Amino acid sequence: MAITHTTLQPFPLSPPLNHNAFHFSSRNLLFPRKLKHAHVTKSPSFASILYKKHTLLSYGCFDTSRSRIRSSVSGVQEEPKQKPVVVKRAYPFDEIEPKWQRYWEENRIFRTPDDVDTSKPKYYVLDMFPYPSGAGLHVGHPLGYTATDILARFKRMQGYNVLHPMGWDAFGLPAEQYAIETGTHPKLTTLRNINRFRSQLKSLGFSYDWDREISTIEPDYYKWTQWIFLQLLKRGLAYQAEVPVNWCPALGTVLANEEVVDGVSERGGHPVIRKPMRQWMLKITAYADRLLEDLDELDWPESIKEMQRNWIGRSEGAEVEFFVLDSDGRETNMKITVYTTRPDTIFGATYLVVAPEYTLLSSIVSTEHRECVEEYQDIASRKSDLERTELQKEKTGVFSGCYAKNPTSGEPIPIWVADYVLGSYGTGAIMAVPAHDARDHEFASKFNIPIKWVVTPNNGSCIESEKAYSGEGIIINSSNMEVGLDINDLSSKEAAYKVIEWAEKTGKGKKKVNYKLRDWLFARQRYWGEPIPVIFLEDSGESIPVLETELPLTLPELDDFTPSGTGEPPLSKAVSWVKTIDPSSGKPAMRETNTMPQWAGSCWYYLRFMDPKNSNALVDKAKEKYWSPVDVYVGGAEHAVLHLLYSRFWHKVLYDIGVVSTKEPFKCVINQGIILGEVQFTAYKDTDGNYVSADSADELGEYIQEIIPEERVVKSGEFYVLKDNQNIRLIARAHKMSKSRGNVVNPDDVISEYGADSLRLYEMFMGPFRDSKTWNTSGIEGVHRFLGRTWRLIVGSPLHHGAFGDGTLVTDEEPTTEQLRALHKCIAKVTEEIEGTRFNTGISAMMEFVNAAYKWDKHPKAIIEAFVLLLSPYAPHMAEELWSRLGHPDSIAYEAFPKADLAYLKESTIVLPVQINGKTRGTIEVEKGCSEEDAFTLASQDEKLSKYLDGKPIKKRIFVPGKILNVILDRQTAKAGSVQ
Repeated sequence: MAITHTTLQPFPLSPPLNHNAFHFSSRNLLFPRKLKHAHVTKSPSFASILYKKHTLLSYGCFDTSRSRIRSSVSGVQEEPKQKPVVVKRAYPFDEIEPKWQRYWEENRIFRTPDDVDTSKPKYYVLDMFPYPSGAGLHVGHPLGYTATDILARFKRMQGYNVLHPMGWDAFGLPAEQYAIETGTHPKLTTLRNINRFRSQLKSLGFSYDWDREISTIEPDYYKWTQWIFLQLLKRGLAYQAEVPVNWCPALGTVLANEEVVDGVSERGGHPVIRKPMRQWMLKITAYADRLLEDLDELDWPESIKEMQRNWIGRSEGAEVEFFVLDSDGRETNMKITVYTTRPDTIFGATYLVVAPEYTLLSSIVSTEHRECVEEYQDIASRKSDLERTELQKEKTGVFSGCYAKNPTSGEPIPIWVADYVLGSYGTGAIMAVPAHDARDHEFASKFNIPIKWVVTPNNGSCIESEKAYSGEGIIINSSNMEVGLDINDLSSKEAAYKVIEWAEKTGKGKKKVNYKLRDWLFARQRYWGEPIPVIFLEDSGESIPVLETELPLTLPELDDFTPSGTGEPPLSKAVSWVKTIDPSSGKPAMRETNTMPQWAGSCWYYLRFMDPKNSNALVDKAKEKYWSPVDVYVGGAEHAVLHLLYSRFWHKVLYDIGVVSTKEPFKCVINQGIILGEVQFTAYKDTDGNYVSADSADELGEYIQEIIPEERVVKSGEFYVLKDNQNIRLIARAHKMSKSRGNVVNPDDVISEYGADSLRLYEMFMGPFRDSKTWNTSGIEGVHRFLGRTWRLIVGSPLHHGAFGDGTLVTDEEPTTEQLRALHKCIAKVTEEIEGTRFNTGISAMMEFVNAAYKWDKHPKAIIEAFVLLLSPYAPHMAEELWSRLGHPDSIAYEAFPKADLAYLKESTIVLPVQINGKTRGTIEVEKGCSEEDAFTLASQDEKLSKYLDGKPIKKRIFVPGKILNVILDRQTAKAGSVQ
């Protein structure tokens, strides 16, 4: 499920940090001493990354030298050649990681048995499965995968049956375009890409159950996609209709919306028009209310639920009929039905607008305006729906030459044609009320159409005539007793109710619930997709579903994947496949040559993971009942509407026919943030090649942009400037990673230099999981050093030849209370943060523990083993190796996750204020239940307090346990002593 748009994010970096300004302690980990150079912005990624950088510096493990891993940034001048860097690894990850990956695979450690013990709790954690592109993974992809893997490993260790699978959303346009360009069959390209993706995912140590791997391009899988389509067809939820599509005459093919840019094809820049074609549609609108109502039950981000609500767009209003007038002003039999959510404003409707594709337009338009209207229709056909409805665009339109009668006022109003009205929404026509709708007001002002005010604000404030008032209020100028309607002085709600009541009584209209949601266009004029299991009789054109026993209907082999040029899909070239016989009647028939969209296979794949080898059913009922719903579903917010909405729709259909046992597929959805590419610095030049400060670039008119290497940049105050000319201000931005920008960082390179555990740990440590973050290669060096420090704590320093010895440095001694407190504090924090998906602060807790452990003389085995278990979900390769060295023959994967002992979480010490002669002079830290004598001894030894007590005679001590120690000095004795 890939997304191709680019995100820009300003990114102000901190200036060079002073290593001496930081020291490491448990408090400083969360609150670095000096942050006077930090510049807090609204960007969560900046705050989190700055915090991490300071933390690693205070931890003593951040190397500011440049890494050998660099993204290729277009336009950056070549750096001077440097001598090869000899990497001194902090620990032998290059030996450990391949070793344990082989062990996991050979022993199928993460396989979930077909028949699990259903008395145990289950945990189904799922990633939105990827489209296997030719580019492979970049470092942004593992963010979500690492998080789900931590959750999966954590839950296994807590005794859950865990289902954590991976597969491929493998049908897609890029493979077909590559096939057209090169002649390579898209299946070959796709399989090659899948192999690369799988290899990369395995190299990161993800604990997927690879025995359950599925791919949407395999006939054993899409057999059931086709089966679901037939169930939709049986229930009238799949049908055919003439639908406008993006047709490119020059390329001879239908284009997807994303292939059309500014009215021309992305490939070749050829003009694209909208023309109607026969298409399969899925009636998702039949489930609109259920899709809306059931959102309330879901543990999803509220923003995602709101986006779905807006996409469904349920509204209540009225349908009202406006009769078309002839040239003499008399009503004809022709009527235009409009839908409005504001029937209270109907007296203010001073014109109608119909869409350029409105079905009755050719019958309405006058002879003298026909040529102008047809020309406008042609222009509108070249625009996408998004372009037409863009609020900021200038409104365009033409007069049809005809009028209609406002049924309430009785006045004739002009009928206009404008592309901001869509034929696919509502009835394809609107009543325009320019006084109370911003778009209508803009249109009316441009074309000098009358504006009639019919609503005044409730607070009695004056209306600005230059703009529309769209709020509710009190109705004015809205009475016509000839038709029996007077709504003056009513509130908007009362007036709306009365207008609907009048319309239904007089036959002029009715109450209506409407939806923005449109039925799902479910056909593509492509080869590389699931064949639609329908045939058409040659003599009658009747559509007949393929028998379920004949599924899967597989794709025919083709050598030529180019479009036919006639609008027919590429499958039409497979003549011997297209021509068939209807088995029931024996008549000649033709197969459907459209294929399903890429969304089809991804609508139900989560169910197939539960039972991937079942050849007799989509999913076994008992397995589905145990594993459903998905407990945690992680993926990008770009899939908030289409994928999630389509999946919910199909799931509800399957629920209705008894295939699934739950109303919803995904219990909890989490959207991970985006990892942006490293910050790029941009300078501006005038046409003579002179640098110009970014704050004055707008005055140039024409200018040239140049990307500046980081080595030539310094920070000056709040801004970045050229090092050699600090009057030249630069722009600093982080962009979404993409090949076109050249800012992609390949995880293979990171793993080669730092190891998979370091990459996993860094991606989790960059900042809050749900926030966007900016990649900084030097940041990974810090977590790599943390892992190295952990390794040396347990294994010891390398021997004289650089290798590490066998075994560990742990002892069999009983842990001290101090050690147990440090451990259980870490257990409690890591457990809490994993459960809350706050992985970065879980890592911080482990850093605190390691820092504390370095102060101990000895490291008891019981303490170190528990810590290795905590580390395991985050850095599984290192944890497996350490676990083995600690003497355990089995994998750590199913060992019990430690539980915090509350007894060690209670604070055993308190801060006791100390007063001298009633005046507070300092505090001491004492054990709870500390005696007066012990408290006084500690106060006497305190550097600050001792100067008040040393050699001074004491009259008495006042001690309130746990509250205060007040020492009263004997001033008289002190004076007498001084006289002697």
